[in-house]
Amino acid sequence: MNRYQRPVISLIARMTGDRALAEDLAQETFVKAFRSLAAFDTTRRLSSWLFRIAHNTAIDAMRRAPLPRVAQLAALDGEGPMPDGDLDQMSVPPAPDPVERRELGSALERALAQLRPDQRAAIVLRYENGLSFDEIGTVLGVPEVTARSHVHRARKELAQLLTASGWASPR
Repeated sequence: MNRYQRPVISLIARMTGDRALAEDLAQETFVKAFRSLAAFDTTRRLSSWLFRIAHNTAIDAMRRAPLPRVAQLAALDGEGPMPDGDLDQMSVPPAPDPVERRELGSALERALAQLRPDQRAAIVLRYENGLSFDEIGTVLGVPEVTARSHVHRARKELAQLLTASGWASPR
């Protein structure tokens, strides 16, 4: 639990837009995982299994009570914008100074909040948690090719949203 608590909360917070709810749902995720531990396939990665439970728990909660989108998801993590490495992988150039970097991070977080939940989850799993497309597919319950598609479409949508909000289009 100590190892995966933060990534699970982060995934759920980005999906729901509510840090407090994410903490509650993370607790529910770990309880579900504990109760289903006998069903865990030890040939698979534990992280993929936990993220799948977390994803499904968040989706169930969002279906029960639609949540408002949060414009500033960076504040939910308490960590600010995503690290430069993640931004570089998404073809967004790093900001030259701390103020501009924070503004870019905020713009990116607002753009993330506008994505469909499956695309948002795919992007977070890929660039924040470093999962492979196969693992993302496992977490989301879709084939690997669909996971690739979610990430591709999310990147394209993020680029459009960032350009529309005044950030230069990459390349």
